[in-house]
Amino acid sequence: MDANSQSANSADTYSHPLADIVGTMIAFLTLTLPVFVIASYSSSNVPNQNQSQSMTYSMQKK
Repeated sequence: MDANSQSANSADTYSHPLADIVGTMIAFLTLTLPVFVIASYSSSNVPNQNQSQSMTYSMQKK
């Protein structure tokens, strides 16, 4: 290997700082938004324990 040759791990790629920020925001939203949406919908369907009503059904005999 020559001393003047470039290595395969050279810094040829340039990452724009704005791209890093946008990518981080997308990753954060992808991981957290579903949790908040699921928690929002599941908590709205849970009945309040102080106001819970028992549901009874009467069956008719034939």
